[in-house]
Amino acid sequence: MPKNIIATELAPPAVGPYAQAAEANGFVFCSGQIPLDPETGELVTASVAAATEQVLKNLQAVLAAAGLTLADVVKATVFLADMNDFAEMNGIYARYFPGTPPARACVEVSRLPKDARVEIEAVAAR
Repeated sequence: MPKNIIATELAPPAVGPYAQAAEANGFVFCSGQIPLDPETGELVTASVAAATEQVLKNLQAVLAAAGLTLADVVKATVFLADMNDFAEMNGIYARYFPGTPPARACVEVSRLPKDARVEIEAVAAR
C-alpha cells in the first residue's frame, strides 16, 4: 500500500518526527493540529474559541494541500486540556462543519504539545 506524504507551508510545520498528513487507499490522515499561527510560529492563546479557530484553519490548509476540504472529513478527534472548554470549542467547531458533520470523539487529556488548550486530528476521504 503506497503512502503519500502531504505537506504545506500554509500550516505550521510538524513539531516532531511526523507528517502533517499522509494519504493511503483514498483516505487522508491529518496529524493533530494545535493553535500555532503558521506565519509567526506563536501559539494562539487569547481564548479557546480563538485557539479552536486557528486549529481549524490549520487543518483546512493541510486538507487543501491534499486537494480536499473540511467537507471531506469523515472522522475527527478533539483533544481538550480542560473539558470545561467544550462548549466554547464546540461553538466554533460547529461553524466549520455545517450540514453533515463528521463522526467525532472529544476527550480531555492531561497535557497537549506546547501546552495548547485544544488539538484536533482528522481523517478525510477522497
